[in-house]
Amino acid sequence: MEKRTVLWYMTFWGFAINYMFRMNINIAIVSMIKHSISKSNVTIIYECLRDTELFKSNNTIAQISSSDLNDKKFEWNEYQQNSILGAFFTLHVIMQIPGGVLAQRYGTKTVFGISNGVAAILSFAVPASAKFNYKALVALRVLQGLIAGGAWPSMHTMTANWIPPHERSRFVSAYLGSSIGTAVTYIMCGYLIATFGWESVFYVSGGLGLLWYICWILLVYDTPAKHPTISIRERTYIENCLGKTIQTRSKPLPIPWKSLLLSKVLLINLVTQTGGIWGLFTLAAQAPSYFNFVLGLNIKQTGLWSGMPHLVRWAFSFGFSMICDRLVKSKRMSLTNVRKMATCFCNILQGLFIWGICYSGCNSMVAVFMFFSATAVNGAISSGALAAVVDIAPNYAGVIQGIIGTVSTSSGFISPIIVGYLTLNQQTLSQWCKVFHLSGAICVGTGLIYVFFGTSTIQKWNTYDDSVSNEKELKLIVKKPNSSYTLDT
Repeated sequence: MEKRTVLWYMTFWGFAINYMFRMNINIAIVSMIKHSISKSNVTIIYECLRDTELFKSNNTIAQISSSDLNDKKFEWNEYQQNSILGAFFTLHVIMQIPGGVLAQRYGTKTVFGISNGVAAILSFAVPASAKFNYKALVALRVLQGLIAGGAWPSMHTMTANWIPPHERSRFVSAYLGSSIGTAVTYIMCGYLIATFGWESVFYVSGGLGLLWYICWILLVYDTPAKHPTISIRERTYIENCLGKTIQTRSKPLPIPWKSLLLSKVLLINLVTQTGGIWGLFTLAAQAPSYFNFVLGLNIKQTGLWSGMPHLVRWAFSFGFSMICDRLVKSKRMSLTNVRKMATCFCNILQGLFIWGICYSGCNSMVAVFMFFSATAVNGAISSGALAAVVDIAPNYAGVIQGIIGTVSTSSGFISPIIVGYLTLNQQTLSQWCKVFHLSGAICVGTGLIYVFFGTSTIQKWNTYDDSVSNEKELKLIVKKPNSSYTLDT
C-alpha cells in the first residue's frame, strides 16, 4: 500500500476522532441530567401537529412529562447545561493560527498527534469532573477544546508536503472524516448509554483516541523524505509532482505576515469558506430543534435524520473529489475552474436547498430531503475553497488555514445566537424561514464571490527568496569586527 494512502486513512480517522470529542457531550448530557417536566409547564408548541389528534391526546403529554429520579444524575439548569455544551468551543478558535504556525515549525505529525492524543486523555476525566462540580466539567471541556483546536490548520502543512496537485481533492476528502465521526458518535453513544451508562461514552471515546494516536505515531511522517519505508518510486513521484512549489530548508521558512494579511486571494477564500461553514453549522446545530419542535418528529426520528446527512456528506465528498481530480489530471478543466465548480455545489447549491426548507412547510419528507441535500453538497468543500488553500501557497497552507479557521469557526458561536434571537418563544415556520433565508443568502452570496474572483494560481509570496536572506546574513558577517569568517576579494 502506498504511504500516502496510509496517510489518507490515518487523517480520515484522525478527524473522526477529533469530532467525536466535540460531539459526545451533546448526546451524553441527555442522560446526565434529571428531567422533571409536569403537564402544567409544557410550553412547546409543535406547529405542524398542534391541530392533530396525536398532539391533543394525553399520551403525548405523558411522554414529555416523565420524571427521572435517578440519584446519579445531575440537577443542572438550562444555563449550566448550555455552558457545558458550549465550553469546548470557547477557546477552540484561539488555536487556529497557532496550530498552523506550530505545524510549520514542528511538523503536522507532532501538532495533529498531540491535539487528538491529549484530548483523548482528558476524555477519561470527564465523568470524575462532572461528579465533582459542573464548573470543573466546564473547565475541562474548555481545555479539551483548546488543545483539539490545532488539528484542522496543522493538516494542511502535511497535505502540501505529501499530495500532488491532481490528488488533493481526493485527499482533502479525508478531512470530512469529521462527518463520519459526527454520525458514528451519535449512533455509538446511544447504544453505550443504553447498555453501560453515560460514563462509558467518555471512556470509549478516550480509548479510541489513544489507539488512533499510537497508530499515528508509528505510521505517519511529516514528509516523504523522512519516511523510512517509502518506496523510491513513490517518493520520486511525489517530489517530481510537487516540483519547486515546496521549499525545504534547514530552518523553518519565515512567514510573510504582511503579504498574507493583505492578500485578496486569501480574503476571497476566507469569505467563501466562512459562508459554506455557516450553512453547515446552522443545519448541524438546528436540525434536531427544527425536526422536533416544528415538525414534531419523535426523538428516534430526530436523531436519525439529524445524523444520517453527515454520512451522505462524506460519500458525496469522496465521489465528487475523484471526479475533480480526474478533470485536473486529464487537463479537461483548469485547477481554478475545478475549484469554482466545487464551490457552486458547496455554497450556491447548498444555499438553494436551505431556501427550499422554507417552502417544505409541514411536509416532513420534503424537509428531510432538503436537509439531506444541503448537507450533502457541502461535502464539495474538499474540492473547492478548502483545497484551494494548498493551491495558492503550499509553503504556508497551514498558517493560511489557521487564519481562515479563526474567522470561519466563529460561525459556531454567531449562528446559534442569531437563531436563538429569531426563534425565542417562537418555534414557528415563519420565524424559522427567517433563519433559513439568512443562511441561504450567506451561502449563495459567498459562493458567487468565489466564482467571479477566486483563483488557484500560486501566489508570488509563496516562494521565499533565499538570495535576499543570504545577502542580509553576509552583510551582518562583514559588519562584525571579530567575525571568524573571511571574505575573498
